[in-house]
Amino acid sequence: MIRGVNQVVLYVEDQEVAKRFWVDTLGFTLDQDEPYGEERWLSVVSPDGATKLVLSKRAPGWTMPDVRDGIPHSNVFFYTDDVEKTYQELTAKGVDFPEPPSKQFFGWWSMFSDPDGTRYALGQRWGV
Repeated sequence: MIRGVNQVVLYVEDQEVAKRFWVDTLGFTLDQDEPYGEERWLSVVSPDGATKLVLSKRAPGWTMPDVRDGIPHSNVFFYTDDVEKTYQELTAKGVDFPEPPSKQFFGWWSMFSDPDGTRYALGQRWGV
């Protein structure tokens, strides 16, 4: 029986820049940073300990998905207990938010961008 999601691969341009962003700025924990054949296995774990992100080097010629403004590029959605507070904290650390948080019919919603410009959804956790 499937019990959940263990890890997700995020494609990044520069693994060292991504490592600093996810660990130093967003508060994830470094899990592994090891040679992997001729590449590098770099993974971080979310602050709640539930999800591992593998920060994998983008292949040459990779292009970001073409999506309209206001929509994340990534299908990975993150959560927080307080979107507005998290927005204030991360904005103060230099994290780019294309739009401030807003309340939608499904709850509080926002998006942030990583150093490569990939937009990720950020929602407020409720009803869990």
